[in-house]
Amino acid sequence: MTLQEEFERSGSWLFRWRSYLPLVLIGVVLLTMREYRYAGDSEILDHLWEAVCLLVSFFGLGIRIFTVGHTPKATSGRNTKGQVANTLNTTGLYSVVRHPLYLGNFFMFLGVILFVCLWWLTLIYILAFWLYYERIMFAEEAFLRKKFGDEYLTWANNTPAFIPRFRNYRRPDLPFSLKKVLKKEYHGFMAVIVTMFILEQLGEIAIGEKFHLDTHWVVLLFFGFVVWATLRILKKGTTLLNEHGR
Repeated sequence: MTLQEEFERSGSWLFRWRSYLPLVLIGVVLLTMREYRYAGDSEILDHLWEAVCLLVSFFGLGIRIFTVGHTPKATSGRNTKGQVANTLNTTGLYSVVRHPLYLGNFFMFLGVILFVCLWWLTLIYILAFWLYYERIMFAEEAFLRKKFGDEYLTWANNTPAFIPRFRNYRRPDLPFSLKKVLKKEYHGFMAVIVTMFILEQLGEIAIGEKFHLDTHWVVLLFFGFVVWATLRILKKGTTLLNEHGR
């Protein structure tokens, strides 16, 4: 087996199981929580740092939302059984970077990693993310190249893989679909809140504080659960979030 075939094969396998990467990362983060300390050894600075970490993660979610909201059906999905692309997305965020969803994932995970305030863990995360997703991107691009041929090559030659080139930006072909976003991205929204909430509680325990629930975290968790549960019911029990072609 050539190296190219090996990369494509391993990338396809990782693509199927890519949803489990967050679980591995969270497991590593939990193991490091015993070393948790307040950012700058100040509780006030720590609260500010928590807000920054939340913003970083929600920035990543925002990238995903903008990307998914402008794409047609059967592209940019959460499918795990195999590659799916009925059309080649080349506008919107796809005009500035070839893998905007993975760019969004990077920032969503980065916010969680930064929460622990360990520089070496952040470095390990960046390296692990690149090695993991490089194979997946390789497999996806091999699939798209075979399916779309010269159309794909023309787009790929002018669009960077992961670091955006904003001067290339072209308006999306499709209008923004709020229904599609609400239907597809509510899990990520809740995952960020729950993960941060758990890390906050473990951090308080690690520095010797008595277990207590900060009001702002309880409110955020409750709000997140209400949003998640509402969208879950609408998706599974109604057709309100369905939209033709999206």
